[in-house]
Amino acid sequence: MADEELVKKMVRAVLQSSKSGVSLSHLQVEYKDLTGELIPYKQLGYATLDALLHSMPSVVKLDKGQSGEVVCHATTGNEMTHITKLAARQRTAKRTGRPQVVNCQMRVKPAAPLALNGETLISFVKYDCAWGYGDPLPRTGSLRDSQSDGKAFMLLIFLAPSILNENTTPSKPRLPHSAPYSPKLVQSRLKEVLNKHSNGLWVSKLPQLYRDLYKQDLPSEALKDLEHWTHICTVEKPCSTKPQELLLYPAKETSQITPHSAATPPTHDKSPFHHKKPQTQRSSATSKSSTPASPRDLPPEVKQKLGELLLKYSSGLWAHALPKLYQDTYKCKLPEFVLDHLNLLSDICTIDYPMPDNPKRAILYAKVLEDENRNQSGLAGSETKEAVERSLSSQTVPPLLIPREEYPSVLVVEAGDTNSVILRYIGDGYSKAQEKLEDEMREFYGQDSNKVALTSPLTGQLTAVCAEEEEEILRAQVCEVMADKVKVHYVDHGFSEVISKSKLFELHEKFYRLPFQATKCKLAGLESFSQEQAVLKRFESMATGKILLAEILVRQEVPLVVLYDTSQDDDININAACMKALHDKSLESPLKVNSAYMNVNVTSVCSDGTIYCQVPSRGLTKLNEILEKTENYLHSQVTSELLVSRPFCGKICLAQYKGKWSRVEITNLHGSRVVDIMFVDVGVQASVEVTELREIPPPTLRDLISTPAQALKCCLADLPVSVGSWTPDAVQWLRDTALHCSDCSLKATKVDEPKRLAHVYLFTSKNFHDKSCSLNQQLADSNLWSHQKDVFLSSRGPSKSLNAPTNPATIQTSSLRTDGQDKLALPPLLELPEIGQNLDVFVSVACHPGHFVLQPWHDMYKLVDLMGEMILHYNKMEEKPLKVEKSQVCAAKLENNWYRVLVKGVLTNGLVSVFQLDYGKHELVSCTQLRPLTQEFCQLPFQAITAQLAGLKPRQWSEEASIVFRNHVEKKPLVGQLESVQEASQPWDRKVVIYLVDTSQEERDIWLHDIMAEFTDEMSNAA
Repeated sequence: MADEELVKKMVRAVLQSSKSGVSLSHLQVEYKDLTGELIPYKQLGYATLDALLHSMPSVVKLDKGQSGEVVCHATTGNEMTHITKLAARQRTAKRTGRPQVVNCQMRVKPAAPLALNGETLISFVKYDCAWGYGDPLPRTGSLRDSQSDGKAFMLLIFLAPSILNENTTPSKPRLPHSAPYSPKLVQSRLKEVLNKHSNGLWVSKLPQLYRDLYKQDLPSEALKDLEHWTHICTVEKPCSTKPQELLLYPAKETSQITPHSAATPPTHDKSPFHHKKPQTQRSSATSKSSTPASPRDLPPEVKQKLGELLLKYSSGLWAHALPKLYQDTYKCKLPEFVLDHLNLLSDICTIDYPMPDNPKRAILYAKVLEDENRNQSGLAGSETKEAVERSLSSQTVPPLLIPREEYPSVLVVEAGDTNSVILRYIGDGYSKAQEKLEDEMREFYGQDSNKVALTSPLTGQLTAVCAEEEEEILRAQVCEVMADKVKVHYVDHGFSEVISKSKLFELHEKFYRLPFQATKCKLAGLESFSQEQAVLKRFESMATGKILLAEILVRQEVPLVVLYDTSQDDDININAACMKALHDKSLESPLKVNSAYMNVNVTSVCSDGTIYCQVPSRGLTKLNEILEKTENYLHSQVTSELLVSRPFCGKICLAQYKGKWSRVEITNLHGSRVVDIMFVDVGVQASVEVTELREIPPPTLRDLISTPAQALKCCLADLPVSVGSWTPDAVQWLRDTALHCSDCSLKATKVDEPKRLAHVYLFTSKNFHDKSCSLNQQLADSNLWSHQKDVFLSSRGPSKSLNAPTNPATIQTSSLRTDGQDKLALPPLLELPEIGQNLDVFVSVACHPGHFVLQPWHDMYKLVDLMGEMILHYNKMEEKPLKVEKSQVCAAKLENNWYRVLVKGVLTNGLVSVFQLDYGKHELVSCTQLRPLTQEFCQLPFQAITAQLAGLKPRQWSEEASIVFRNHVEKKPLVGQLESVQEASQPWDRKVVIYLVDTSQEERDIWLHDIMAEFTDEMSNAA
């Protein structure tokens, strides 16, 4: 464990568990009890442990005890927190143009994708990886010797834009498992595309065509696999064209294609790990049904309705959600045999089986069948219109392409309509290219010989304009011609003004090469209120003239976006803030200090002691009336129009709460099929499938949006509000007492307006004058409020308990005992290829060449689906403390996701050291965030593989060598060649020795052990 940040975290955990400090001589023992290893101070470049500790003033403070021995104490993290905040506020982006207020450039993605890196507790944005699933790598010679003409590697030319923004925020890597790759799904879609283009198409055109048809990006690694899918397509390299252009044709029909070759690429056959058997599962599922079924048995109207549902969910729909969704939408039952005969839907959808053992957990993807001629004519029409607008004589300006990254920085210019917000993209190829162009124009037109006056300007004509206020030359388009003046629109800055004709010059042809930088976007969620003055006024005050982050939801001519201001401590969702500008303040029900309220309904009690409640008010009465109308409307409608097909953070929609439709706000996204929501009128949080959400019907949309949230957030006065300060027993007592009381009262003592938090005394009777009768006082006086230090097991000494196996050999079997279960059968071992064969891997953790963690990439989408299921399962479970034991396998919540973990140690302060079995990360988590791992989530093998680099002698790696290694492999997709496998009794103790090869460069393959050997030799020679 040579990750210095991780070492700091573990040292801090050890020290925080002992208020009196830990002696220097005993620190190593405590650290080993927690992590299983000694503090690796030598690997971190320090001669002694004392030297390492002195380099960590933010973690440890060294004092001398009474006996003269050095004692280590944990230091507070306030100083480091302050420094971090200052650094975050200093992030700015250079820009040009007239707006003067600059905010910040980059931010962490507001919504967490489903699969998170375990150590870095942040959210990650999408990261497209590109590498090939190759044949066995020969140790001598180039890897491309095993490829035919190197075609697959030529395809990397087209993949480069997908990682354009990789180095923008190096401290926040983007993981590939946020967009897992299912070869079977892509292959089936590719067949559809090639059926429409039987004469072939350019590979470079395939990503855009795929995006237009399926509303999703083509996985970049699929491009590398094209030439291996000989049963799907043929890739050819025309000798007369540019070397980077390849042609794609449908596969030649052969009569001897075996079922296996049609299911998986030939290159995967040598690795048992890659094999999937969806066809087998499908046929077995069919045989279980007693109802005879064939494609003609499914009524056409049912198939049509199912097609409509699937089109609403372009990112896929879980098969098990179909019956309820069909019933809610069309008010009739789905034929029961459909789920057992999914092949009946093969002509309207593609069926993927991420969990082969459970066919009903299939994911269905709609087949989009569009009229090709209509698409081509529409495209031609738009191109013609674009050409007319951009042309001047024989010169045209290329169109502005939307940045490849999902979260580009933008400068907001102005908005007269939220459906047409003018902005500019910030970064390479955009604002920086514009600066360069304007510098060239200033230099070019600075010479009198190049100034050719535009004496007879025409409307729509492009021109060079000498700006009035600044000595700059800008590109502009003539909007209106007057007697001696013209109105021009600055095409790169997005504003217009009237200037003298003498300021116009002919635009030289070399200044046509850069697209116009001012463009438009549409704000998601505000489509129905795009011209509301309250919305526009709020938007102008919060966004105009600032650099914000744009989350691009739909890539189209006018992209649909969500804007975020990340300059504050908390990120601000601009779209959601503008929506709140429509609130009718007369319907708010704020609590007033020293006022008492009766007939209060406590709707939610959180684990940190905060409560949500409703008080009688005009707003609550109106809300109930509107929700009743909404309920009646939804019950009377038979349509799929109100299904939510494009969720995003901050969106207001509907979900069912206690059997009735209620308002919710989407607070987080886990992939494309699971979201976290907040019931805004009761304060209850939940995780649901997207299929459970509905759009607010048009007849009640304005009324519901204008009604403020009716759940008031409160905390009990005189009691602390923080995570960990409330015991689980105290929280449960408050829930049992307050949630089941139909007539509570409260008295407000303080209102924190910035936090919108009221401090109250809560009563279960109307006797609110006597504070001694309050629930606050009852809790403070009870034993429930006291933390019981002996509840938790120490990591020191043996970890035996009533639930733990008494025979050590029992732990070495394929099952473990967990709380509330007799035995947990562990997943099967992850299948690895034979020695000497290849597998495609992603390096999730890299300490040094002797210790790193791999994840097999090919089936990563199965892990994503598994974690989606875990989120839905555990977020609906009642919060019950788990009896935590060392070496226990359970589920742990880190940030907003649930992971399969192994307990490494338990501290007396309630923190638990866990090892993520699918990502290879060590983390500290509160014991309240652990749950028993159910057998349902033990089908997929644990995905983390501990490894060491082959081709090198074992040694003590220096920190310099470790850094070089990490920079080459961590968070990167590579090709591995298996050297040996060290089997163990438990899957997490298994270890592989493997060669790593970086095949991302077109010219050559990089063997990592050669890099490390050369570096070690250089360091030795330098010494």
